[in-house]
Amino acid sequence: MFAVLFSSCENKETTIHKADITISKKAVEKVLNTWHKNAAEANYEAYFKAMSKDGVFIGTDASENWDINAFKEFSKPYFDAGKAWNFKPIERNIYINSDNEIAWFDELLNTWMGISRGSGVLKRVGDEWKISHYVLSVTIPNETIEKVIQINKVKDSIFLSKISQ
Repeated sequence: MFAVLFSSCENKETTIHKADITISKKAVEKVLNTWHKNAAEANYEAYFKAMSKDGVFIGTDASENWDINAFKEFSKPYFDAGKAWNFKPIERNIYINSDNEIAWFDELLNTWMGISRGSGVLKRVGDEWKISHYVLSVTIPNETIEKVIQINKVKDSIFLSKISQ
């Protein structure tokens, strides 16, 4: 009888935990969808409110590794012109840690660059999920990678010479 009771409690705890994870995944999904929507609508304040105070955005260029203040500065003219970026999620995977405090995700996006990939990390700050780290990547079909490598060789050598100075 003790084994049945113990087993029953264990299953209830697992079910509650799964429910919390499901709720968190939905909340993270909403944060990301709203974040992309705010960029498309050039809503600067709401867009950056979704990021943590120590947030980082990594863009598609090797030089684009911004803390939140640098990213705000870079982005402000686009938002002020009413023409930020419009990334439409196609597919997304969300994962939550066992403490329900950290989420990470990957997503495919329909962008002006074609199909792109975003990935990142959110952390719980009080009752809210905040984007702490976001990486935007351009996808490259395997059959065209050699062409891209050749294009990047020149740019990479210039970039490497700048950072080694």
